[in-house]
Amino acid sequence: MSESTELTGALSQENVAKAEKFKEQANECFKNQDYNKAIELYCKAIEIDPTVAVYYGNRSFAYLKIECFGYALEDASKSIELDRNYVKGYYRRAAAFMSLGKFKQALKDYETVTKAKPNDKDAKTKYTECNKIVKKLAFEKAISVEENKRNIADTINLDAMAIEDEYTGPKLEDDKITLKFMEELLDYYRNQCKLHRKYAYKILLDIKTLFVSQPSLVDITIPDDNKFTICGDIHGQFYDLLHIFELNGLPSETNPYLFNGDFVDRGSFSVECIFTLFGFKLLFPNHFFMSRGNHESATMNQMYGFDGEVKSKYSAQMAELFTEVYNWLPLAHCLNNKVLVMHGGLFSRDDVTLKEIREIDRNRQPPDEGLMCELLWSDPQPQEGRAPSKRGVGVQFGPDVTSKFLQTNKLEYIVRSHEVKQDGYEVGHNGKCITVFSAPNYCDTMGNLGAFIKLNGKDMKPKFTSYEAVPHPNVRPMAYANSLLKFM
Repeated sequence: MSESTELTGALSQENVAKAEKFKEQANECFKNQDYNKAIELYCKAIEIDPTVAVYYGNRSFAYLKIECFGYALEDASKSIELDRNYVKGYYRRAAAFMSLGKFKQALKDYETVTKAKPNDKDAKTKYTECNKIVKKLAFEKAISVEENKRNIADTINLDAMAIEDEYTGPKLEDDKITLKFMEELLDYYRNQCKLHRKYAYKILLDIKTLFVSQPSLVDITIPDDNKFTICGDIHGQFYDLLHIFELNGLPSETNPYLFNGDFVDRGSFSVECIFTLFGFKLLFPNHFFMSRGNHESATMNQMYGFDGEVKSKYSAQMAELFTEVYNWLPLAHCLNNKVLVMHGGLFSRDDVTLKEIREIDRNRQPPDEGLMCELLWSDPQPQEGRAPSKRGVGVQFGPDVTSKFLQTNKLEYIVRSHEVKQDGYEVGHNGKCITVFSAPNYCDTMGNLGAFIKLNGKDMKPKFTSYEAVPHPNVRPMAYANSLLKFM
């Protein structure tokens, strides 16, 4: 008799039934897209009977839905440990590996599934697709070594791009962005029209030059009587971005903004979002700011839709150029020497200084560890100390960690994004760690509000504005995502 059978046998029939009841309730919550409640109920089932693989497999699925990929990976592995023949466990683990960009590990699990279910078309498709990605990445790695990391920007010939007579969209004036251009662009995008590729490439080349000239940590001065707005993740939700501007005014020298990463992916209007933001950055370089998020990376873009969207609307060459531009996005901003703003969060050690952040060599893809990784990936936790990340990347940090960091660097509080919050924001760590998330009804499923923060230079006190999602054209989120993510 196996250990699992012995343990189950030791449980009363009443407890077995109770655990199953919790699972059924959890499944119902999952169907209704209340993933957090589903997780809570799966936890109760596991507490009663920790020997059932399905409970872990189902909880893994729910964790995948809320992007807790680290926890999803742990649960999937546990389900396999409990039952080596539990095929869904391998599916879930492969999905978690894929979400973390660990394609070789995902391929092994998909291979296991195809061996277990040789006639399963879905399993075969996933294995084939994952294999293609692994081979493609190996080929690209070999090419990049051979070509010594050629600069895509240097290969773009704007003069060879003609503007067709039938193009009726916004046009640059003397190769420069103007307010008129931006206003016309917003209307043009609202009507689902596409900016001419010549202007799109011009914006990318100019924005790269601008970002290259900036440090990894940008210092911003906000005069006493001036206001300043911080927005969190936008995730390709262009019509909600327009709504922010309707509520709070267009960016200008008297209405400065900071957008705190994850401008793209998930939502299927990422191209419109990023060119809008880049356009305003070029128009108001000293009054419009952008921080890099964990989704401004090649791996995330290949999985979550931006890469596919750019290729669909423009070209593979432009997708490569975006990767090059993202590598130069600043990693953090310091407001009036009092507030640090970054996408993810704090660090795995206590003695990190602003000087260290300023000196990070950021022109690369985000690494799996270290300061740059943690700035983009970490999350706060309510309990003291640190813990492994629920995402499988970065760390989780408690109020004591935040307090020490602020003390070391003579700061008042931090602002970060990176997590969906029901009200669009959350104030934690005794008011010292603020999360702001600006994509309402995230992925058309989460039902959350979006929010932005307003503060003024005089007292730097955050004030929050929450708002609901607005309608958008009938293009579903993840429309351009990698087919392997359609495991849901």
